[in-house]
Amino acid sequence: MRRLFVQPEKGTKVEYESFSRENTFEIGRRLAADAKPGEVYTLSGDLGAGKTVFVKGFADGLGITSPVTSPTFTILQVYEEGRLPLYHYDVYRITDPEEMDEIGFDDFIAGRGVSMIEWPEQIEDILPQDRIKVSILRDLSKGLDYRKIIITGSNEA
Repeated sequence: MRRLFVQPEKGTKVEYESFSRENTFEIGRRLAADAKPGEVYTLSGDLGAGKTVFVKGFADGLGITSPVTSPTFTILQVYEEGRLPLYHYDVYRITDPEEMDEIGFDDFIAGRGVSMIEWPEQIEDILPQDRIKVSILRDLSKGLDYRKIIITGSNEA
């Protein structure tokens, strides 16, 4: 695995290769080291690509010790005990972005913590422009556990 980074600059892209769940966890953990209040991270990838594993690593990097689980049915899990609060969304089941009002999306997204949003495509219209995009891609020709993790700094399409 390549040397890990601090944070991608605005408009830049950084790519990493992960050959195991542990690598994916570690990339998330290292990214959290420089996380700042109010940052929004979006996580894209197929089912089972490793989005929640990445969030678990990120949470560990923030010092969160409680178990991190996918909020598939609750939409939002809030973790308060770390260096920064973590707002972990899984919006896979959202069919209309207005449903996010019911959970106070605007309050959390502008809050004092960090937001990690799985399946951002579901709510693209209400996401802030200024966000960090994380794409987790599989390449089965490189093995079942292989992932390419692409992290794009804010304000890049």
